[in-house]
Amino acid sequence: MKNILLKWNQISLVKRILLGIIIGILLAVTIPDAASWVSIFGSLFVGALKAVAPILVLFLVMHAISSHKSGKQTNMKSILALYGLGTLLAGAVGVIASFLFPISLSLTTGTQDITPPGGILEVFETLLFNIVDNPINAIINANYIGILTWAILLGLVLKKAADTTKIAIANFSDAITKIVKWVIDLAPLGIMGLVFDAIATSGLSSLLEYGQLLALLLGCMFFVALVVNPVIVFIYTRQNPYPLVFRVLRESGLTAFFTRSSAANIPVNLTLCKKLGLDKDTYSVSIPLGATINMAGAAVTISVLTLAAAHTLGLNVDIWTAVILMVIAAVSAAGASGVAGGSLLLIPLACSLLGIPNEIAMQVVAVGFIVGVLQDSCETALNSSTDVLFTAAADIARERKENAAA
Repeated sequence: MKNILLKWNQISLVKRILLGIIIGILLAVTIPDAASWVSIFGSLFVGALKAVAPILVLFLVMHAISSHKSGKQTNMKSILALYGLGTLLAGAVGVIASFLFPISLSLTTGTQDITPPGGILEVFETLLFNIVDNPINAIINANYIGILTWAILLGLVLKKAADTTKIAIANFSDAITKIVKWVIDLAPLGIMGLVFDAIATSGLSSLLEYGQLLALLLGCMFFVALVVNPVIVFIYTRQNPYPLVFRVLRESGLTAFFTRSSAANIPVNLTLCKKLGLDKDTYSVSIPLGATINMAGAAVTISVLTLAAAHTLGLNVDIWTAVILMVIAAVSAAGASGVAGGSLLLIPLACSLLGIPNEIAMQVVAVGFIVGVLQDSCETALNSSTDVLFTAAADIARERKENAAA
């Protein structure tokens, strides 16, 4: 048994995950009732990731800042600029595509009990209150803005702590990282359960009616992932971006697609950054921060569904309103929660810009949940893989500048 496990672990994780996907599909198509127990693996895997991620982020960021040597440069300013630019351009892609390929919706109901934000000020208010959240409460509720705030503050204070204290923090960080590795090694089983559950319970038949909307949403996201982001990375690094783009999509986007949670994918992204040899002081902060504010996929979803609602009602949207919508979509996306369906609740906020009644906007949200099987999965894959992509791009650009100066 030990030899079998050893050989299994020697196989590439991506190949093991693909095998899990195939087995999950086969079980869901052939014996969905007899194999219903398989879905528990998916729930356990996502639950384990969500359980370990808050503690991991707290200790990694605290360790990175407390052990940071004065004068050593990090890439956070560049990464934040890339996050903002990427999300803004994703919103622009959604707006432009919606004008080129206007879509009308068959509106539905089913979201009466959901309360969306009342305005952009409410989104910012929520973010501010998340910053001053109780640290224990922030960890329990996976409030990453609050966790990051406390980790940064504690890290700054602990910079003057004794070396033994810093060593203890480093040991905790390493121990939690090891636990994360154990969890990620179970990804093939977990994703097999997630695939089985998605196909056995929802199937793909419910998506057929909304095929055009899905095609537009997914087309925009693929365009951002395969055209917009590579162009940004090329301009920034002056290197062929596609080897890096395909690697982050394969090793980060694939797991994010099935977990449907940027927060749950934080441990996966941190592991990938380590494999890429990136600066730990930078990625230990940029990855959890990106899971909170870097939401290109969410910007696409908000802009496309908002304009779909406008086309359904026959509203004429002028160019300046479209530009404002693009900005609102990008800003709102940064306030979207890093959980499944988090961006959909911000659609009424964008709809209010066009004067669309909340009753109609909530029906659009309901449509979003119907197509969410694929839409939210692709959105999360784009969001989460881009965190690693831009962190790596900033690291490559810094090395290029250092080499040029030398």
